[in-house]
Order: sequence, then structure tokens, then C-alpha cells
Amino acid sequence: MGTWGTGPFDSDLAADFVDELEGLSPEQVIELLRKTLQRVADSGPRVDGGDGVEAVAAAALVAAQVPGSRMVIDPDDGPREPLPQLPVSLRALAREALRRVTEDGSEMTQGWVDGNDATAWRREVQRIHDSLATTPVGQNPPPPPPHTAPPPTPSGMLPPCAQTTGISPKT
Repeated sequence: MGTWGTGPFDSDLAADFVDELEGLSPEQVIELLRKTLQRVADSGPRVDGGDGVEAVAAAALVAAQVPGSRMVIDPDDGPREPLPQLPVSLRALAREALRRVTEDGSEMTQGWVDGNDATAWRREVQRIHDSLATTPVGQNPPPPPPHTAPPPTPSGMLPPCAQTTGISPKT
């Protein structure tokens, strides 16, 4: 297997996985992505390196469709044909698969010749993971806890902070 970088498509296995998507119906594309992610999410204590490579590539493709995501697939790396609209349920499955590929027991965490490459790969996987959790455009994040305003002051009385500063009420 040839690996030339730390990105989700920077290996022969990842490129072969992307090639498998070519010519599939939208339903088949979704099913292949789901099966690829599920295989890693459901794996035992050991995650096979080849399965992990495919799961990272699949997760990147899912993340690229999340509205508001910063995950952009280089046209030279991704499928030649646009992917169908992917179900939102793939996002949680992709996050779980990414969690599994970064755990002890995953072949993906081993075998890096250069420690800097291992660190860069982990950062890239984290970036994909974070992109999967992006709040969709048009949906607001949960509101902050309510702010409690100070109790109203009776008419003509100064709030406590104004009493100590010598500010007088407007009349």
C-alpha cells in the first residue's frame, strides 16, 4: 500500500475506495458508505488498517456534505460524480468510526515512520470529526443559559451601582 500524506485520501487504499463509488446508484453509494463506517464502528478491539483507511475517507465524504462544514474535498481526490444527499444518520456513525480508528488497538495509529506524520494524521482525523458536528446553516446552536436581569427598581430610585457613583436619574 502506498501512502504519500496524512490526509483522508492520501493512500492507494483510499483512492481505490473512492473509485468504488463510481457508477453506483445513489442508494448503493449510501449503502457502501454506511457499511464501510459500520464495519469499523462495530469492530472488536483491533481495527484493521485497510478498514480504517476506508472509514476515514468515507467520513471525510460525509463531513463535506454537512452544511457549514469546512471540510472540502479536492476534486482530484474525491469522486468524479457528485455524491447524492447523504442521510444525517451517517454523521454519528462516521464520528464513531473515527473514534475507533484513533483508539489503541487500531492499526491506523501504528506504523507511522515519522512521529510528526502521526500527529498530523490525528489532527486531520480530528478536523473531520469536528466537521461532522458542525451546526447546519439555518439552524441556530442551542441558546445560552438565560441571563437574569436585576430586579426592577421602583420609580425614582437609583439602581445600586448608580447610588455609589453619584449619578442622578434623568427627570
